[in-house]
Amino acid sequence: MNAAREADALVATLMATPWGQVSPSVYETGRLVTLAPWLTGHRERIDFLLRTQRPDGSWGAPDGYGVVPTLSATEALLTAGEAEAAHRGLAALRERLRRVAGLPDMPAVDLIVPSLIALINARRTGEPLPLPAGLDHSRVERVRRVVSSGAALPEKLLHALEVTGVAAGGASSVRPTVIGTIGASPAATAAWLGNAAPLEADFARRHLEAVVTRYGGPVPVGLPITVFERGWVLSWLARAGVPVTVPPEMLADLRAAIGPTGTPAGPGLPADADTTSVALHALALHGLPVDPESLLAFDTGAHFCTWQGEDGFSISVNAHVLDAFGAYAASRPERAEAYAAQRRRVAGLLAERQRPDGSWDDRWHASPYYATLSCVLALGEYGGGPVHATAVARAREWVLATQRPDGSWGRWEGTAEETAYAMLALLLPEAEQRRKVEQRFGQAAALGQEYTQRTGEMSEYPALWHDKDLYTPLAVVRSAILAARHLTKTYLKSHKYGLIAT
Repeated sequence: MNAAREADALVATLMATPWGQVSPSVYETGRLVTLAPWLTGHRERIDFLLRTQRPDGSWGAPDGYGVVPTLSATEALLTAGEAEAAHRGLAALRERLRRVAGLPDMPAVDLIVPSLIALINARRTGEPLPLPAGLDHSRVERVRRVVSSGAALPEKLLHALEVTGVAAGGASSVRPTVIGTIGASPAATAAWLGNAAPLEADFARRHLEAVVTRYGGPVPVGLPITVFERGWVLSWLARAGVPVTVPPEMLADLRAAIGPTGTPAGPGLPADADTTSVALHALALHGLPVDPESLLAFDTGAHFCTWQGEDGFSISVNAHVLDAFGAYAASRPERAEAYAAQRRRVAGLLAERQRPDGSWDDRWHASPYYATLSCVLALGEYGGGPVHATAVARAREWVLATQRPDGSWGRWEGTAEETAYAMLALLLPEAEQRRKVEQRFGQAAALGQEYTQRTGEMSEYPALWHDKDLYTPLAVVRSAILAARHLTKTYLKSHKYGLIAT
């Protein structure tokens, strides 16, 4: 493994594909089957849905994550006349909706599920599909009335404009961005195209054609993710000490993206504290610290919200906010006290929200290893104080205790992504503090290294990141795996355990 060569190659892909590298989505692809049968790749989208259907008739991951993709794919296949697969999907839905205890906290789930159930029930006879407990049609109907009235929607709702049905078509308060997308969503863009003005419709249609051509028919749940992808990749690599040559224009673009109210993940999305924090952190780690004042727009007084009007709370967002404030203070000692109160408050919040077993969980990722790593790194480097050191130690004991016999880690099964997060949680705090790593942490990471080597290089990884559907930001995941491998190899060389070839 040549870390520098691999990192340079990875960063080059960011420049070559500036909209981002994102896995295709069953939910979003299903919406295009229904909303845009005229769009290039219609048959390929149907084939994608048929190919990804599970033996039990469902789509998606366990623990309630399959409800949204199974609803979307089933409705799409009913519309497309694929009766056998649609009926298998309906049978799976009856089973899942009957026993689901609660749906995962994902964007617009309270709008998407009622809207899709209504569409399915309107297209078939017999017993209607029930709504999961706690959901009704009132909120989606309110959103539809707002769109129909011509009033502006909150920017975050544009990402799920398709839930408004025919009201979305050419909605007067909605306009495509400069690249032609609505809400960074193929489904939202297709929904708006229904009755759009000819000139703007042509612009949006060209954008959709570019996306489906790139993916061969299926589409991702969100694109572009330019700033999000670059921030995470550069942060992971720099934090782990992976040698990489970053094009100056990439850093300049990242810096230019941060405005007075922060930065969005990409065009068509609202500014958010998560992307803003990670971009600020990446810039500081690469020697270009930027005052994180824009983050104050997300300060609720109790915590930092992902965006204005957020329903819910994210532990990883607050961990990344601490990273941003902490890295700025470390880079600018003369300004170290500027955000000291916010750093103390957020560090205290992270420690308070730790689960009894030592882990954390989050609303932006299905795996507790992602949330736990985010908190371990933020508290380990920028928390300070014995309480925060204790929280980090408890978290790492949880990581050690949950390693699988094959050396991997994972919520549902061992994955290279979650294994990388666990390896980084065991090794990176000491690397950042330049302290000696405990042998048991190094040995566990070495077993993880063996697992990632056995699984080899993958073109796809299981979808674990939250959007309307679970998705994988491929370059981000690859950078985490590369960072973990590099750090483990460096550790093993220095300790000469000989557990794996170096």
